[in-house]
Amino acid sequence: MFTISIIALAISYAVNVLSASTPVQNAAAPVVTLSYGKFQGMTSGGLTQFLGMPFARPPVGNLRFAPPEPPIPFKDIRQATSFGNECPQEPVTKPTSPLPANEDCLFLNVVTPSSMPHGKRLPVVFWIFGGAYLPFLGDTSFNSVTSVVNRSMALGEPVVYVSTNYRLNAFGFLGGKEIKAAGLGNPGIRDQRFALEWVQENIAKFGGDPTKVTLWGESGGAVSIGAHMVINNGNQNGLFRGGFLDSGSPSFYSDITAGQSKYDTLVSGTGCTNASDTLACLRTVPASTLLAVVNDAPGLFQLAWTVTIDGEFITRSARDALEEGHYSKIPFVTGDVDDEGTLFSMLTLNITTNQEFLDFIAASFLPNITNADLAAIAQAYPDDITQGSPFDTGTANALTPEYKRLAAFQGDMFFSGPRRFFLRLAAKRQNAWGFLYKRGKIANGPLGAYHGSDVPEFDGTITTDFIGTDALINFVNHLDPNAPKQIKRNISLLENINWPQWITSTTSPPLFTFLDPAPSVAITPDTFREGPINLLVDIAGKLFK
Repeated sequence: MFTISIIALAISYAVNVLSASTPVQNAAAPVVTLSYGKFQGMTSGGLTQFLGMPFARPPVGNLRFAPPEPPIPFKDIRQATSFGNECPQEPVTKPTSPLPANEDCLFLNVVTPSSMPHGKRLPVVFWIFGGAYLPFLGDTSFNSVTSVVNRSMALGEPVVYVSTNYRLNAFGFLGGKEIKAAGLGNPGIRDQRFALEWVQENIAKFGGDPTKVTLWGESGGAVSIGAHMVINNGNQNGLFRGGFLDSGSPSFYSDITAGQSKYDTLVSGTGCTNASDTLACLRTVPASTLLAVVNDAPGLFQLAWTVTIDGEFITRSARDALEEGHYSKIPFVTGDVDDEGTLFSMLTLNITTNQEFLDFIAASFLPNITNADLAAIAQAYPDDITQGSPFDTGTANALTPEYKRLAAFQGDMFFSGPRRFFLRLAAKRQNAWGFLYKRGKIANGPLGAYHGSDVPEFDGTITTDFIGTDALINFVNHLDPNAPKQIKRNISLLENINWPQWITSTTSPPLFTFLDPAPSVAITPDTFREGPINLLVDIAGKLFK
């Protein structure tokens, strides 16, 4: 009972971070005219919102799994005062959403200050929600769409906020040789890309500056930003100029054909086995049927659905792109929480022995690992709960003998390692800043500073210090998380704190570190667990190219 309740609570905080509300529309409801139709939004509390606008046509029928296509034109004025459908997903542990799940889900939202000087164009923050592209984790309604804009107005550095839905799980990230042959890889990332193109075409009509777009994402959203940075060899044709990555980095990708077993499972589970064209058959089955097979498949928290190398849209691993220099040379901020792996380890409490630990990481995460490398991991991540995550908590929080050990491994393998690898290469070529979030060690018990617990620090929904939110707003405006030196309003704590760049010319690159209690912060060296993390980065480099 404890495990179930704490998982539900953790996912609620990590994914939901929910403070979104629907303002009441007033008489001065604005109307915007786009190339395919008119939308009427709403104005309330100093903000103008256009919610649930389609940016692509419904990806149903023959468009299922396909790249997005332009929206269907219409002649009437449509209301844009509520969020659009969420993409198909099963509400297993997230709070019940008031939104229907439907394949017709490619909607985005735009929030702006109601009053702007005539002709002024504001910088744009483009939010990509996270959730590991899983069947039940995410839509744009699960994060506040107003708090960042409100805070930007208070700082005198106003921004326009855009958030977008995109296809999830098998609808957005299905692999297999059939998908590759049809040129249909990574539709979820293509949806995001299409929304970015929509921004370039339309955001000026909402008061936004299409030349000043910053991508901001958490978890799968941050991983998505990494993908966008390597698409087209890093040449983004002006789609964005900066990135703010929260708990996710450019990383290794597998070839899309590595997902063949998932494709075959869908085919057999949906009754398409005997079809002459299994892909055409998968496009005809009801979405609910396909989703039911997805939800029955194992590997829920093992990154079952993720970005892949499809050979057409994404042509190389992000790791290779970083090493070769084929990625966007844009300024960026990237960071992690201290205990990234605890949330994921809550679903593997059945692993209780050293051999089970080793068997699990070999089978689930590191296929084809050598015995020597597996033994090296066992030594680097010893069977000692005092060295596990939540870190720095001694013998406390050991839900099982292997819980903290597995959490330490997963956090370093999928978060701290890729982030440090990213910074070591990219900080040589562009301005980069790093952060570490360590708050919640005591309050969150066995989860510690868990994956997603820092989102309120940046999205403005927890107002104890606004340090993270102000850093985001500063970056969107000036491509630097620090407060502009020429502006002194005594409203932001960052006016008196320096966030140094992460630099490679020192043996101790600086991390801006959020500490308990808020608003405590410090500059700490990015050298923790250096040997074990370097080992995992090296092993990943051998296994994933």
